[in-house]
Amino acid sequence: MAVADFRDRLLRGLGGDWPDPCPLNVRLRKKTKADGFTIESLYYDAESDEPIPALLLIPDSVSAGKPAAAVAVWHQHAGQWHLGKSEPAGLAGNPMHHTGAALAREGYVVLCPDTLCFEERQDPSKKLKGGHYERYEFLRYVVDGRCMAWKNILDMKRAIDFLVSRPEVRNDSIGCYGHSMGSTHTWLVGPWEPRLKALVGNCCLPTYQGIHENRLLHCFPNFVPGIFEYGDTPDIAALTAPRALHMNFGDRDGGSPIDEVRKGIEIIADAYAGMHAEKKFSYFIEQDTGHVFSDEMWKRTKAFLRRHLVLKSV
Repeated sequence: MAVADFRDRLLRGLGGDWPDPCPLNVRLRKKTKADGFTIESLYYDAESDEPIPALLLIPDSVSAGKPAAAVAVWHQHAGQWHLGKSEPAGLAGNPMHHTGAALAREGYVVLCPDTLCFEERQDPSKKLKGGHYERYEFLRYVVDGRCMAWKNILDMKRAIDFLVSRPEVRNDSIGCYGHSMGSTHTWLVGPWEPRLKALVGNCCLPTYQGIHENRLLHCFPNFVPGIFEYGDTPDIAALTAPRALHMNFGDRDGGSPIDEVRKGIEIIADAYAGMHAEKKFSYFIEQDTGHVFSDEMWKRTKAFLRRHLVLKSV
């Protein structure tokens, strides 16, 4: 299938075009000083009257007069619905995933939003808890003719709208990073958000073929209705070409069977080669490694972002 046709099929499977953006309606809650940066706790609207709670990390060296590159960090799932933005911001959870705080110390403006169903975006009625609420939201979107991935992409596009609105951010130097479900979010948003110049996904490319063969239960955003007839998840990731994309994997990560990952990498690499953008795609498979963000993965992530984003204004 031609790339344009697959893209059209994907958009249909997701749920169709996204609505015109509403006003961001940004509300600052509080500012907190951290080690090397300031944290702004705030809201901006995804859709009218639907606020997204987020944490904006601004390095001490950055200001409106001295803007820097920015990175949106999509948090993991891990069945920890009580955690969202706070983990990458370094305020809770596993220090391995305090990536937003680490990137802020590298000099990037960093945005850490809550994904639907996590942290402050759990059931407002408090009737459904954790995974029950996530399942409810997934099914609610399905019967409405859309899917969870459609909503996640909309919310990520709004995150980039917010970053573009900030005077501390170089609008031509915005990237994103995500681990696990956050990696899924990375390759989901890539085809639809041209303002992202560099994207890094860590430890998540579960193909539908691998999911079916291994009877895997995966995050709801992985599942796009009707798309498997026309392509698999690597075909979705490949639509990010020719913009810069890097992916890390552990060869023992049970959530992304490595044989399927290797096949998927070939599909993505071929798409970049077809656009004469071979140097814009890279990957790393770490031996004897599972579903983690290792020191070597972090090293490669930093190097990739630095290579493709202009960190500070001249």
